[in-house]
Amino acid sequence: MIRIALVGSIGSGKTYVSKLFGYPVFNADESVSKIYRKNKSIFNKLKKKIPNSFSKFPIKKEELINAIIKNKINIKKISSIVHPEVRKDLQKFLKKNYKKKIVILDVPLFLENKLNKKNDIIVFINSSNKESFEKVRKRKNYNSVVHQMLKKFQLPISVKKKKANYIIKNNFKKKFAQKRVNDILNKILL
Repeated sequence: MIRIALVGSIGSGKTYVSKLFGYPVFNADESVSKIYRKNKSIFNKLKKKIPNSFSKFPIKKEELINAIIKNKINIKKISSIVHPEVRKDLQKFLKKNYKKKIVILDVPLFLENKLNKKNDIIVFINSSNKESFEKVRKRKNYNSVVHQMLKKFQLPISVKKKKANYIIKNNFKKKFAQKRVNDILNKILL
């Protein structure tokens, strides 16, 4: 199985590009969202570790944002509880798709969390800061304080580019991105 990991800044279009490959995709953001909606054990752990921040299950995004804004240490507490669960989901995904020729890993902190293996193919999604920021700003529950905190968790773009095997310039036009994805797949599958 060939693992292709997509990396880039927040809002660069990793999820958009991941779908263009046509192979099974593990989306860490979707995994986190599912955990908040369906995993009562995680809710109980968060409620215990950050009292008075979460009212009832399922976990609401507004409550997460408020907990982070109230005390920036809370983002580390939340991550320490949620990230191991995301890793479990990733392992289940890899086990389920072990016979697939290629899998796509859309994990925002892939390199930062040292999830990369020696033979992984890393694709850096490069988009203009202005376009990326506009995409992020339009998201439901966007909060500039939380956005800045999340950016601090990420490696510098220059480091991600250096570690990448391929770079896709994402101008958010499907035809252009699809051509670049096809070029990469052709090189990998030779």
